[in-house]
Amino acid sequence: MPYFDAASSLPLHPVARQALLAALDEGWADPGRPHREGRRARLLLDAARETAAEAVGCRPDELIFTPSGTAAVHSGVAGTLAGRRRTGRLLLVSAVEHSSVLHAAEAHERAGGTVRQLPVDRTGRASAEEYAAALAEFRTPGEGVALACLQSANHEVGTVQPVAETAAACAEEGVPLLVDAAQSLPWGPVEGPWSLLAASAHKWGGPAGVGLLAVRKGTRFAVRGPADERESGQSPGFENIPAIVAAAASLRAVRAEADAEAARLRALVDRIRARVPALVPDVEVVGTPDPLGGLPHLVTFSCLYVDGEALLHALDAEGFAVSSGSSCTSSTLTPSHVLRAMGVLSEGNVRVSLPPGTPEADVERFLDALPGAVAGVRAHVEPVSVSEGHTIDALGKLCPLPVIELAKVIKSVPVGTVVTVLADDEAAKLDIPAWCEMTGHAYEGAEGTAFRVRRVSPD
Repeated sequence: MPYFDAASSLPLHPVARQALLAALDEGWADPGRPHREGRRARLLLDAARETAAEAVGCRPDELIFTPSGTAAVHSGVAGTLAGRRRTGRLLLVSAVEHSSVLHAAEAHERAGGTVRQLPVDRTGRASAEEYAAALAEFRTPGEGVALACLQSANHEVGTVQPVAETAAACAEEGVPLLVDAAQSLPWGPVEGPWSLLAASAHKWGGPAGVGLLAVRKGTRFAVRGPADERESGQSPGFENIPAIVAAAASLRAVRAEADAEAARLRALVDRIRARVPALVPDVEVVGTPDPLGGLPHLVTFSCLYVDGEALLHALDAEGFAVSSGSSCTSSTLTPSHVLRAMGVLSEGNVRVSLPPGTPEADVERFLDALPGAVAGVRAHVEPVSVSEGHTIDALGKLCPLPVIELAKVIKSVPVGTVVTVLADDEAAKLDIPAWCEMTGHAYEGAEGTAFRVRRVSPD
């Protein structure tokens, strides 16, 4: 079964498997003990740290291993905020950060801190100028910015962020920047004078349960929670040395393959990006294409008039494992915060992220299967009621039904006519304006659950 969900997780890289099996026999002892087995385990741990630090672009004594990438983010945010509490309690984040960063921000707010989310454009790209302006706005001692966070590349749409420029702006103001590099680290180091960096091994084919956190010297950092002698006191608990060794070895291996594999996958992603809109009617490709600012292996598109979860099931039945940021695949039935921040369509959202080694034939089979899968899902949508006054009653109905009926009705009314959609699904607040942007009709706002759309296009 072709696995096109590399942005979520990857199977063990062959090098990781070999390193893991070897380290199970050599790295089981306590690396803090002076006996022979302890020294052997310590040598493995130190070598893994040096390998990972070289890939990250920091000193070995600046890097610690954590139980996950999420733990690395949470530790990095909490420790920096605590270490800089005299500076202020303001945390800056982009609106499209990974949930681990946003959850850490929510915890900071619950503890009495302040969080400011900075906007992104329609491609999902944050602005270094926005960060610089926010840093300049809050310079009062005791009320300043304690920490800024910016991902290196977005996990849903692949957009690469201006980390180097933002890090430079932060450095000029004396504010540390934490970079979530989970998606980009396998492809290369993160440039710029960042202060903290977090990543997760299962994103590059290492074992799950291993994260890393780099804290560069000079960054004020106060460890939160009970003290522990492991990992310089920053990550408690006995180190999983075999997994750490496998994580470092596989990171070095994927880096050695990165340039050639990026060029090969980029061509396949460009093919998907170009052909999907031609094969499937009413599709919007979102994000920014590489090399204009996107990851080389990831493309995301949204299909109008499609239930996202149903489409994923249909593609799974065809033998393809893909992912989605659609509201319809969320347990909360709310739109993806990334797509919401971008102001793009959330319904029928499909993320294709190709793992290393993906054959061209698998991509061609996916492109052959996609039109039928979309058409099949669209054919099973139940209609909603429409009054003679051009009002669509979609109350109690989940997206994409409100947008589907809007598209049907607006074709039957004269240009200039206003169609009202009654919809109480949270996703409608995003999808109806995004549909207007995509189709050229005028979104005239909403009052409560009533959304007004004026027909502009004659088609």
